[in-house]
Amino acid sequence: MPFYKELDANTPAGRRTIERLLLLRQQLDAEVPPKTAEETILLATWNIREFDSPAYGDRVPESFFYIAEIIARFDLVAIQEVRQDLRALNRLMEILGGRWDCIFSDVTEGTQGNGERMAFLFDKRRVQLGGLSGQLVLPPLETRGKDGKTVYQPITQVVRTPMMVGFRTGWTDFILTTVHIIYGEGKANSPERIEEIRQVAQALKRRSEDPFEWSRNLILLGDFNIFDTSDLTLQMITQAGFSIPPELQRLPSNVQQNKFYDQIAFRVRPNRFGTTGKAGVFNFYKTVFTPQDEELYASEMGKGYKQTAEGKPRKNPSQYYLTYWRTFQMSDHLPMWVELKVDYSDEYLQRKLEPAP
Repeated sequence: MPFYKELDANTPAGRRTIERLLLLRQQLDAEVPPKTAEETILLATWNIREFDSPAYGDRVPESFFYIAEIIARFDLVAIQEVRQDLRALNRLMEILGGRWDCIFSDVTEGTQGNGERMAFLFDKRRVQLGGLSGQLVLPPLETRGKDGKTVYQPITQVVRTPMMVGFRTGWTDFILTTVHIIYGEGKANSPERIEEIRQVAQALKRRSEDPFEWSRNLILLGDFNIFDTSDLTLQMITQAGFSIPPELQRLPSNVQQNKFYDQIAFRVRPNRFGTTGKAGVFNFYKTVFTPQDEELYASEMGKGYKQTAEGKPRKNPSQYYLTYWRTFQMSDHLPMWVELKVDYSDEYLQRKLEPAP
């Protein structure tokens, strides 16, 4: 559980935070399975919007407690949009406490990289680093020249470099690759988005077929900016041999819950690693920064709540609160999670009883 010692019930903000944390914990109890000792792990992915940037003012202190409370309910969480400035991530780790650790990537260079990192946060009691860590760089295209020699043609890299890390839990090992795919054109099947997803999925497919790969259990997760499950963008994942469990296939993950931006896909060895049938997206706005809370944060939102950047009266302050300010406190994405079975002791012992071929 996170550390709450800094919370002061004698201040309005402190009391509000404690009250909301109690409600948030009740919601988590109702919607997310409890952690088990050895049988399962809870895996999640969450794009935490610009974590952290001052686009709509700094995150207020209570936001970090809510984010930590949610993350602490899982065993391993992939996070996208961690910024170059690591103060927000460091603050989150302070609240989570010493039982948690993190590993994060370098910032992708260039304006399209948007100053972003990827990160994995994990409960050290349940998950351990396996030793493998790196960023996915696409290999050059190899062709034959007229003289018969190999010609290496560089290809366009993914705008925000994916991060790959190997983990172990119990007897199980697996490689997580987290992505934040380019948005491109604002339509379902943006060509740039399709190509990035295709390149990443195919590169991981090749790795899964390599007998010397650190693990043959590969999980691809993160923000793919997929509009709908019928789109070509999703098909680029499944055509590479990754499967999306049925319990995850119809879970919109944006705040409006009408887009399927976030995904968790598996290309794993049979009968060694699988889901339990439990999965979901967690809508924290049922409990924190609700529409009814708008007036509580009027002073925190500052002049931008009532005025535009040009100093004119804002026609719809509520839209500013709902669509912008609060999503820069929490996120415009909801965390997606799935429960994985990792204890196959019974199956292993049963196979030992079977007669040798």
